[in-house]
Amino acid sequence: MSGSVSGSMTGPVSGPAPTDWRRLSPRMLLVHPVQEVVRAAPALLGLLVAGTSSGGKGHLWTLAGVGLTVLFGMLRWFTTTYRISPEHVQVRRGLLNRKVLTVPRDRVRTVDVTSHVLHRVLGLARVEVGTGTSDRRHDSRLKLDALSAAEAANLRVELLHRSPAAQSTVAQSSAAQSPASPVPPPAGSTLAGETELARMRPGWVRFGPFTMSGLVTVGVVGGFVSRLVSEGNIDLDRVGPVRETWRWFSAMSLALEIATVVLVLVVFVGVASTLGYVLAYGNFRLTRHAEGTLHVTRGLLTRRATTIEERRLRGVEVDEPLLLRAVRGARLSAVTTGLRSGQGGQRGGSMLLPPAPRVEAAAVARLVLSHAPGATGPAPLTAPFPEPLTAPLIPHGPAALRRRFTRAFGVHVPILVALLLLWALGEPPLWPWLTAAALLPVTALLAADRYRSLGHALTSGYLVTRWGSLVRRRVVLRCDGVIGWTVERSFFQRRAGLATLTATTAAGGQSYQVRDVELAEALRLATAGTPGLLDPFLQRAGSVSQ
Repeated sequence: MSGSVSGSMTGPVSGPAPTDWRRLSPRMLLVHPVQEVVRAAPALLGLLVAGTSSGGKGHLWTLAGVGLTVLFGMLRWFTTTYRISPEHVQVRRGLLNRKVLTVPRDRVRTVDVTSHVLHRVLGLARVEVGTGTSDRRHDSRLKLDALSAAEAANLRVELLHRSPAAQSTVAQSSAAQSPASPVPPPAGSTLAGETELARMRPGWVRFGPFTMSGLVTVGVVGGFVSRLVSEGNIDLDRVGPVRETWRWFSAMSLALEIATVVLVLVVFVGVASTLGYVLAYGNFRLTRHAEGTLHVTRGLLTRRATTIEERRLRGVEVDEPLLLRAVRGARLSAVTTGLRSGQGGQRGGSMLLPPAPRVEAAAVARLVLSHAPGATGPAPLTAPFPEPLTAPLIPHGPAALRRRFTRAFGVHVPILVALLLLWALGEPPLWPWLTAAALLPVTALLAADRYRSLGHALTSGYLVTRWGSLVRRRVVLRCDGVIGWTVERSFFQRRAGLATLTATTAAGGQSYQVRDVELAEALRLATAGTPGLLDPFLQRAGSVSQ
């Protein structure tokens, strides 16, 4: 953030002086001990089992362990303080190993406010400040766990909304709320100057089963049951319902057994995915603040609020996983500096829209891009979509198509031949070879879909690139956010006349590729995207050829 921030601490916001060290909320003494006991539960349980099985007083050792864990959790309040000056944000923590984390205020990119169930009951919130460096080291993140809900709301505005008017508005909003409110204001309040861009709709729940997040639940439940049976020496053959179910299942034919397992797994994963979708994205709202920030709130049990500065926004990414694409769904995330690029549906906090209709994702992306600083010009809410989101993409030609099929069958065919030779030698049964042969059409379809997903465009000051099959991604990146270009050519790409152009940026994943494009087209994109950057190299190449 450019400009002076010395005036951000003045104004009607009440509280301690800017240079005073502040403490976390005393109510966190009821949160951290519980959290530490939950984290240490496996070790405490093991201590109890070990002490009891050896004839010792395992319960006494367990009580002592619980007491030390609670004491450790309480020490955080006594050893953690923070202060905000006009130039820096500082957090001081630690007892034996004292640490002072200092972050310049002009490095603050985002403010993430999270409230778990226990936090919400006590009217608390955890604040995590996102910067360009602290997000890359887990032990150096500037995190305050926990503040009161009103303090968290004030801190968010104090760090990102710098005008006196904005601070006065938030001060009046916070004063009207009880400090012990169980729901943090950022997750549900509407401040003056906010414009709503998107809100969760009941119909979006239909996309929940296609996120496949329930597969994680299957793994967790399976691991827990396996560990419970192993540690408790439980003989499942003696459990009546399990024995009867297994007897019923064993009486089926092989084909019916496979169909039953697949059906049960699909139903369980679908229900778990839908439940996870509702819990994670319930009460979702995306708003724009007049001071130039985007505010995302979501969650039913755990309430999370993320604030992103629009001036740090360099583009958007539209993701379409295969199953979600089949039902015309997509999710939207921001390509922004200072915010870690995570994986999965939440994208490390950069998510702007959960799995929703593809048309809705395109509409929200248009609203975000059209009002971002550096855009080609603000567009009314009823205007047609800007070109970067709907412009037809340039295909990558027959050479890229051949490369997709060559790479796909170059892996599949050798495996098929190897299985056939092993079967001829009498080693494995015939069914692995038949299965590999039956999957040849699937490999062909995957290669064709990977080629169909390839495309690029350069329009309205944005580089647009698309790739992927299992997860199709379309990235719209501002050209003025590109800090460098890389042209890579492997041995096989050189023979095919292709290249991979990589746009390097300080935002998001930090590099975005235009894959298997003709060399002349790659150079044209780089030259047009950043005029003058490649001129010395192109002139030198021309002089050598002469």
